[in-house]
Amino acid sequence: MRASDVDRDRVAAVLREHTAQGRITMEEFNERLEQLYQSKTYGDLAKLTSDLPDVDLRARPAKIASTPQPKQGMHTGMRAAWGAWAAASSVNWVIWLIVSITSGHLIYPWPLWVMGPWGAILLMSTIFGSGHRKA
Repeated sequence: MRASDVDRDRVAAVLREHTAQGRITMEEFNERLEQLYQSKTYGDLAKLTSDLPDVDLRARPAKIASTPQPKQGMHTGMRAAWGAWAAASSVNWVIWLIVSITSGHLIYPWPLWVMGPWGAILLMSTIFGSGHRKA
């Protein structure tokens, strides 16, 4: 029986899979691929894979079952809030330091007014927050 282009493509996929798994070398793969596209019948196609085990191309590798880890510490939103607080505080302290150095004397530590109230609110939310989302 005559083979179609779809049949040839299917065998090419099987050969690629065997190459990926290390059963045939790239040189063998290229040789078989040349023969594949010259094949006219199902018999010719079968000869190309006769020395190889069957491969189910639809089979997916089994996923490793992961056991869910209990969440510890702060939830992601609170971590992000603390990260934003730390980043903004750092930028303000760097600005304060640059201004103090360029003016020749230490100026009033105004970044405390940025850090303080915001940090106090975050601290209270971290300590007394339930951590549960309301629907």
